[in-house]
Amino acid sequence: MYLVGLTGGVATGKSTVSNMFRDLGVPVIDADAMARRIVEPGRKAWRAIKEEFGPCVFHDNGELNRAALRTIIFEDEGQRQKLNRITHPEIYKEMWWEAVKCAASGHQYIIMDLPLLFEAGIMVPYMHKIIVVTCEEDLQLQRLMEQRHLSERDAKLMIGAQMNLDQKAAMAQFVIENSGNLYDTKDQVSRIHSNLSKSYFHWKVRFLFGMTVGGLVGLMFYVSKKVIRLGSEAPWTINTDKWKPLSLN
Repeated sequence: MYLVGLTGGVATGKSTVSNMFRDLGVPVIDADAMARRIVEPGRKAWRAIKEEFGPCVFHDNGELNRAALRTIIFEDEGQRQKLNRITHPEIYKEMWWEAVKCAASGHQYIIMDLPLLFEAGIMVPYMHKIIVVTCEEDLQLQRLMEQRHLSERDAKLMIGAQMNLDQKAAMAQFVIENSGNLYDTKDQVSRIHSNLSKSYFHWKVRFLFGMTVGGLVGLMFYVSKKVIRLGSEAPWTINTDKWKPLSLN
């Protein structure tokens, strides 16, 4: 099994593409879902956000007020970086655990849905291939305003906080242009899936994993045999066959 990164811009249709891969039987690990999980009340990131940003970014029931926090971080680059330092390590930790669970499933690859794959940069070296979802700029702005009920100004701030789509596309192995209809997007996804399914790279990963596990098992067996042998030769072992009755002569 190997990792395929899926990224793009906000409101380019990345979630739609993720669902299409799921329909093809490919596991998808969604960073946004992990991000929601790590800020549940009482968790480590939740406590760190409360300490750093204060109660103003929380609802009365203790849940994170995403709209209030979004207003802060998109107006201030420093605040956005501060939030990323809190949340990103926890998000990646959750994603890796999910990937481990998928490792024994027999799939050739899994999709790691990472909106900020290039911006953060941490996960890029672990991706065998990268897919970028793009669309026309005007369409992206329109979708974002409609989906999130944002003003044009706020939508532009959100888009501007991410890397330019052309830059992302230039660093990807596959690009899905999602300005058309769903059938066109589905066709692009199917072709990419067919291409990835022909790769033998997952066998190399399995072989290396097997060699690593096999080496560890072999080492444990060797050490255990050594310990048993040393135990049997311990200087405090008593050989009762050599005992003789005490002579009184």
